[in-house]
Amino acid sequence: MFILCNQNKELVSYRAINRPDITDTEMETIMDTIVDSLFCFFVTLGAIPIIRCSRGTAAEMVAVKLDKKLRENLRDARNSLFTGDTLGAGQFSFQRPLLVLVDRNIDLATPLHHTWTYQALVHDVLDFHLNRVNLEESAGTESSPAGARPKKKNKKSYDLTASDKFWQKHKGSPFPEVAESVQQELESYRAQEDEVKRLKSIMGIEGEDEGAISMLSDNTAKLTSAVSSLPELLEKKRLIDLHTNVATAVLEHIKTRKLDVYFEYEEKIMSKSTLDKSLLDMISDPDAGTPEDKMRLFLIYYISSAQAPSEVDLEQYKKALLDAGCNLAPLSYIKQWKAFTKMASAPTSYGNTTPKPLGLFSRVMNTGSQFVMEGVKNLVLKQQVSSKTILDYRLSIETDDYRYFDPKMLRGIFVVGGGNYIEYQNLVDYIKGKQGKHVLYGCSELFNAAQFIKQLSQLGQK
Repeated sequence: MFILCNQNKELVSYRAINRPDITDTEMETIMDTIVDSLFCFFVTLGAIPIIRCSRGTAAEMVAVKLDKKLRENLRDARNSLFTGDTLGAGQFSFQRPLLVLVDRNIDLATPLHHTWTYQALVHDVLDFHLNRVNLEESAGTESSPAGARPKKKNKKSYDLTASDKFWQKHKGSPFPEVAESVQQELESYRAQEDEVKRLKSIMGIEGEDEGAISMLSDNTAKLTSAVSSLPELLEKKRLIDLHTNVATAVLEHIKTRKLDVYFEYEEKIMSKSTLDKSLLDMISDPDAGTPEDKMRLFLIYYISSAQAPSEVDLEQYKKALLDAGCNLAPLSYIKQWKAFTKMASAPTSYGNTTPKPLGLFSRVMNTGSQFVMEGVKNLVLKQQVSSKTILDYRLSIETDDYRYFDPKMLRGIFVVGGGNYIEYQNLVDYIKGKQGKHVLYGCSELFNAAQFIKQLSQLGQK
């Protein structure tokens, strides 16, 4: 995954591109900024892309400008950045990558969708930025005296990096699997720790005198092995503590906001499945979600519907949303967007992706678990392709005019107007099992649902 202009993402945000009062000069500046960044990316990659794009969108403007910039650079062979050492140094220099440029407006539902995979959930509900998650922890549980200032919450930061094996393995997993895996890792660590303590006891070494351990370690191969594994054991404990804290924070949001219910309900809306509860009841339920959750749910319903609800029904929904404390500005923009886009007559098809609710956890539900999951559904994803539009588009453009038969071709999806971890994970899952194929996912900015709905709200107030 790669992101452009991280330091000044407002410059190339969805709101900036779709402002109704934007001038031609401002749009040119935004497009030039995106093109310059993409040009630098491909120079670094050491490869000249084949570019495909959707017609009549901001993506086409980017494609035309990028094509021109690449051609101008290649024309001057002496000063070209794609010749000699630079071209040979690229990781994928032996092949021509396919760059697919798409516009965020082809799918506005996915960025609003409540997700169920670990990385996307962390990004959605926690403060997660540049692979670092910031958590607030209470300073203490004891009650403060009357009139005293409330205790400040401690802030802790955790880095979720490529060296974190648990993160690399489970960041794309459904959250219930993550909770269960954390519990299994903890039990494995405790078993190893108990074995070290047992060996120390056998050798007559109590306490934590590491000097004594090192002196006697040559007396037994087992103890030597146990001592040599201590650094690895300590690192394992650190990662377990990290993911226990992060997963517990995520779980708290799931339980208090009923995010499992929202995820399942939205999947049914997007896959055109039968709803077991009316949308009005979901919005009116005071115990289900925040006002923002309710607005996200309704916007997904509105975007995914083949026909917009009647004025009478819409007024009912708007009243329920207002009663729930929702800001209706995002809806104002989505109404305008739906009226002017082609998707009004051909809404996005999100496919049949309804997950199977399998009741409560099995092993995680035991009393010794770190995670009390009671009341949270164990929703197992089938094939998570809620951003199927982008994938379908990528496939269709390959067959419209030309067919590609290069099995090792590097493919890249770049979303003009912003992307999210849901689509990124969908692409990762899509490419699994397709041996020899690679996919890169890029976007002009990376936002979560709260940040995206804020931009929609600002557009709706224009």
